[in-house]
Amino acid sequence: MKRLDAAWPQYMRSVQFAVEDVPPSDPLPWDEEPCALSRAFPASRGIPARVVLYRMPIQGKAHGRLEMQFIIRDEMVLRLAELYGKHPEDLDPSWGV
Repeated sequence: MKRLDAAWPQYMRSVQFAVEDVPPSDPLPWDEEPCALSRAFPASRGIPARVVLYRMPIQGKAHGRLEMQFIIRDEMVLRLAELYGKHPEDLDPSWGV
């Protein structure tokens, strides 16, 4: 997160980040992911944009601490890109690697 904040402070400053144990049990109609690792919520009605990471699905997918760090980084980049209408590689060239 420090690396993203240093590279893209204008994107990070206006977004709140949170961690929840699991995604809601009632997925949104347009959700295509069977098991979401994170979700982005655009700003609306005075509420800032948010990125929520889901701890238990991330832990279930990761095989070790290092892999978990990469998953978290990739999810954060993916959701920030989603919020700002960019490609993840535009924010972090090492995304998905």
